[in-house]
This record gives sequence, structure tokens and C-alpha cells, in this order.
Amino acid sequence: MSVELILLALSPIFLLCIGYEFIKHRALYDIKDSMANTALALIHQGADALSLLALMPLFYWLFELRLFEIELTPLTIVGAFLLQDFLYYWFHRASHHVHWLWAAHVVHHSSRIMNFSTAFRQSVMYPVVGMWMFWTPMMLLGFEPKVVLMVVACNLAFQFFVHTEIIKKLGWIEYVFNTPSHHRVHHAINPGYIDRNFAGVLIIWDKMFGTFVEEDSNKVCKYGIIGQIESNNPIKINFHQWRHMLSTVRAAKGTKATLRALFGYPTSSN
Repeated sequence: MSVELILLALSPIFLLCIGYEFIKHRALYDIKDSMANTALALIHQGADALSLLALMPLFYWLFELRLFEIELTPLTIVGAFLLQDFLYYWFHRASHHVHWLWAAHVVHHSSRIMNFSTAFRQSVMYPVVGMWMFWTPMMLLGFEPKVVLMVVACNLAFQFFVHTEIIKKLGWIEYVFNTPSHHRVHHAINPGYIDRNFAGVLIIWDKMFGTFVEEDSNKVCKYGIIGQIESNNPIKINFHQWRHMLSTVRAAKGTKATLRALFGYPTSSN
């Protein structure tokens, strides 16, 4: 089952959560923002489906080079889940520190609002920047591509539920798992919160690698990006950072400056 099919199967649950949050906490929603999120999700899913069709032959070629024969058992599925979540942490962390990756990931952070629909706010350019490359080590290790994509879909589905302000602290769960509290920090641009809490499912990676920050209940999170986008146009949201990055490349003098513009820490157009 592909990533798109798993997420499509879960879409009624996602929509029920959005509906409940919208009815009970109307102040958390802006209709134009939510419509932009929906449009971005549909464009993203279409691009992902097409890219998977193109990439599956490569994935199975890599699988033919696998180091181990991994039999599908409950234990190996848990192993695949842990490995993919670990790789997701590094993809996510790199997406905040490498301009090329940020040009896609910035779309997800560009809303000034945090609600369940924000999880739908995704970039059409993820296949172009190479998000899929972060999953290829699993195939080379011996996990079949279909298993890898299933685990990726489950990870992404879990992350839908951390995009909300209506769920506060969750007790002991906060010590192990990514939660709405941890993810609010990740989306916030308050001093001390930027580039923190990159977890997909397990917050333990942030704690292990020094990127964890706990939400301060006395600090109101301010969401968005440095250099806010004053638009709900899905095309502009998808490509505004690319335009800035390419203009930076054109202005760069020399190879080092060009590489820094493409792969250095992201800069803002504002």
C-alpha cells in the first residue's frame, strides 16, 4: 500500500478532527488559511504519487543491492519503524539547516496559525529536493520499498495529531513521544524555540542530539517564519523561497558563495 493510499484511508479521521476543532475552537481557524492548506495538500499528494511512480524502479534496484535478507516479522517492523523515525529526525533537522531542503520545507512552516489543518500544508517540491533519499538506506539495508513507504506513511499520519493548540501536556507521554506541546515549540519563532524539536514520532532523538526544548507554559507561541509570507496563494507559498534562493545564487560571486547560497543555512527574503 502506497503512502498516498494509507493517508487517504485515514483522511476521514483527519477530517473529523479538523471538524471538531473548527466547531469547538473557531478562533484557531482562518478560512483562507485553511483553504490554502487544503490546496497545498492536494497538489503535494499529486506530486508525490507521480514521483513514486518514477522512483519505484530505483527503489527496487537499490533493494537488489541489499546487505541483508530481512524477513517481515513484528520485530523487524518495529525495527523499520525506529530506523525510519531516526532517519526522519535527520531529514527534518537538515531541512532547517540546508537552504535547498528548506526551500521545500518552509511551506509547512509558513502559516501563522497552528491547527490540525496546518498538517496538510506541504510542499510540491519535496520530491525535487530529495526527501526520498533519506529512506534509501533502509532499502539498501534490506527493507522492501513497500515496507519502507508504509512506515513513512504511518510516521506522517502520526504527525497530523501534533498540529494543534487544544491538547496541552500529556504526562509521561511527553518524555518519549512527539506531542502537540513539543511540536508547538517546533513551529514557533520565539527566541529559543527556532530549530528545535525535530521529532517525527519519538522525541528521544531530540533529547539524544541536543535539539530538545520544552514548551514554556508562560510563553505564547508565535507561529510562522522569519520573513512572513503575506499570501494565501498556494503557488506563491510553494515557490517564494525558491525565488529568493535563486536570486541569492545569481548574486553570489564564486563557487563557494554559490554553494553557500544553495546548501548553507537558509536566509530570508525579508
